[in-house]
Amino acid sequence: MGFSDDVLQGLFPGKKNRIGFKENFVVSEEYLNEVDLWMDSGEGRDALAKVYQNYHLKKAGIPCEPEVHILRSPYANGFALNCQKTMTGKIFSNLFFAFGQRMLALGYRKVSLDRKMQEISDQVKVTEKLYFKPDFVTPRHSDKINQLFGNVTIEKVYIDDKPDFLKVLVTVYSDRLYDEARPFDQYIEHLFKADE
Repeated sequence: MGFSDDVLQGLFPGKKNRIGFKENFVVSEEYLNEVDLWMDSGEGRDALAKVYQNYHLKKAGIPCEPEVHILRSPYANGFALNCQKTMTGKIFSNLFFAFGQRMLALGYRKVSLDRKMQEISDQVKVTEKLYFKPDFVTPRHSDKINQLFGNVTIEKVYIDDKPDFLKVLVTVYSDRLYDEARPFDQYIEHLFKADE
């Protein structure tokens, strides 16, 4: 769509998204240091422990708040955390970046951090996404490439500036050039209990 189409769509809205914007952005080292301190604080440990506990309760079929949805397939595994009623904006944001910090500790490199804004049905949806890849080491001639757990996407979504959900998704390489990915259950343990 061109600029004039965007203006006309804004003046005479239809059923489609009226505003869309995407950008890469950076977070200061100072803020990431605050997130590291938060992870070691009582509030941070409690928040991580609650999500970890609820993930396992969901696997056992026991309802819990905040609700966790488990995503399972042969090539992608993950979970989504419904944050609408149970989480402050600060904890929501800190969890998102805490998961990112844990990825770096697991031997991953950050590929991107981006933000997408959309107006949908008179609501503003903001999606922030961290994307990580294993820090590949070139294998010896006969060795396969170690993919660790696979590629990792961490996403948080706000609706009208309020926390909506947080999602972590791990997708594996199925190419024969790569070693088999490590088990997702092992990934969960590292994500939530990195220092144990």
